[in-house]
Amino acid sequence: MFKIDLKNRKPIYEQVIENFRRLIISGRLKEGDRVPSVRDMARELNVNPNTVQKAYRELEARKYFYTVLGQGSFISAPPEETGEIDALLEQLHAIVRELIFRGKSKDEIVIFIEETGGQNDKR
Repeated sequence: MFKIDLKNRKPIYEQVIENFRRLIISGRLKEGDRVPSVRDMARELNVNPNTVQKAYRELEARKYFYTVLGQGSFISAPPEETGEIDALLEQLHAIVRELIFRGKSKDEIVIFIEETGGQNDKR
């Protein structure tokens, strides 16, 4: 489920964050799914619980998680923050321009986007 590379220069807590983001964005973890406890996750990854706690706090701050006292942490509904969405769209725009510059056709890019849509396609 998780890929932690102890030889990677990226801190372990950031790797935990990226793993959760990947699973949420791909639809493998859905809104309302319970997240393993900090202790269970630390045991599974064989890392310090403080490292996992730091990742969980960051995921909650980014609104990927929410916590219910006495019950644990859960996957949040996707936030509808216009500023963040606008920033992501601008990044996508820059990437599309770069792909076109490097020889990809509009049709190839559209096909890729349609294939990537998968679980979260809201059409």
